[in-house]
Amino acid sequence: MTDDLTAQAWADGLALYEDRWAFAAVARRDHPEWWFDVAAIMRGETADPRGWASLDPYEDESDREVDAFAWIDPPVHPADVERFQRSVRELPRSSVDSLMVLLGVVGMNAAKTWDFEARRPGMERRALVLLSRFPDGTRFHSNVGWQGERPNFYEQPVNGVSAFSRSRFDAGLIAVNDAEVALIWTFESF
Repeated sequence: MTDDLTAQAWADGLALYEDRWAFAAVARRDHPEWWFDVAAIMRGETADPRGWASLDPYEDESDREVDAFAWIDPPVHPADVERFQRSVRELPRSSVDSLMVLLGVVGMNAAKTWDFEARRPGMERRALVLLSRFPDGTRFHSNVGWQGERPNFYEQPVNGVSAFSRSRFDAGLIAVNDAEVALIWTFESF
C-alpha cells in the first residue's frame, strides 16, 4: 500500500475509466460474508470510508431500481451468495493491474485498440495508483474468464464473463480485505 496515496491521486486514478460507462466504489467491510458488503455497494447504501471519490453513473438517481440501472439482484441471502460465488474467480495480484487497465479500454481488447501502446503508460500509472489502496493480503475476484494461473490481459482478450448486470456486457473486479471492499466495473450498452 502506498503511504502517500491521497484523495486527489485516487480521483486521478479513477480517470482511467473516463471513456467508459463505469462504476467504482469502496466501502467499509462490515460483514464476515463480504458478498453482503458488495450488495450494499450495488444498492448505493455505502460511502467511501475515506470520503474519497467514486464513480456511479446513477449517483443522483432517487430510485436505483430503475430499468436503466445495471446490477442484477444483489445478494441478500446465503443462496444468493452461492450464485455470485460461482460467477467469479480469484485473480492473483500480479494480474490485477493489467485487468484494471483493460477495464478502461472500450471492447476490452488491447490488441484491437487504436493507439493503445501510446496510452498504455498513463493507463498503467493510474491502475497502479488505484491498486496501491489495497494492501498485501487483499484478495481480488473477477467475473472475467481467463486462461492460465497468472494471466496478462494485454495478451489474451476477454472471451467471456458472468453477467452481474442487465447490460449487454459487463466486466469488473472486486477487491476484499479486512477493512474495505471495492467494486470496479465497466459496462457496454444495454
